[in-house]
Amino acid sequence: MSVESGHRDAPRELLELYDEALPVVYGYFTRRCGDRATAEDLTSDTFLAAMDAARKPAPPPMTVPWLIGVARHKLADHYRRRHARGSVALGAQPPAADPPAPRATAQGPNVADAVLAQLPEHHRTVLALRYLDDCTVGECAELIGRTVHATETLLVRARRAFRSHYPSPEGGPS
Repeated sequence: MSVESGHRDAPRELLELYDEALPVVYGYFTRRCGDRATAEDLTSDTFLAAMDAARKPAPPPMTVPWLIGVARHKLADHYRRRHARGSVALGAQPPAADPPAPRATAQGPNVADAVLAQLPEHHRTVLALRYLDDCTVGECAELIGRTVHATETLLVRARRAFRSHYPSPEGGPS
């Protein structure tokens, strides 16, 4: 807060938060995109949007959780643009028999991250929104621009894909 005017200096707050927030926001995207260039672009877009918001007359609080919220919207916008261009073929996966229930992640979060990185972008996105960001299916549907029913179907396929890539206790995919 500026002592002279009594008003917050949100752009300065964002600048002071940058070093702490950058790895968190970038990490958010790398776990969800699997593509370094896309993660870098979306991280940049997030901070540009944050600076635009910081310059408004009544800026939001400049915090890491608020920046992750901005990042979530940037990821959803990215996903919508790709879907609108037809570059995400949602019906391309052949139907598969239900795999066994997911195992506990006793092998650690790095295994789960590695498995997510192997999945197609639309699967990574919907799984991340649902299970990492704790969005409801309805919220996921809204963020990715699909109906609730289509999102439920996508989640079923994404979970199957995740399970099929998750290593068995013997070390290979299940």
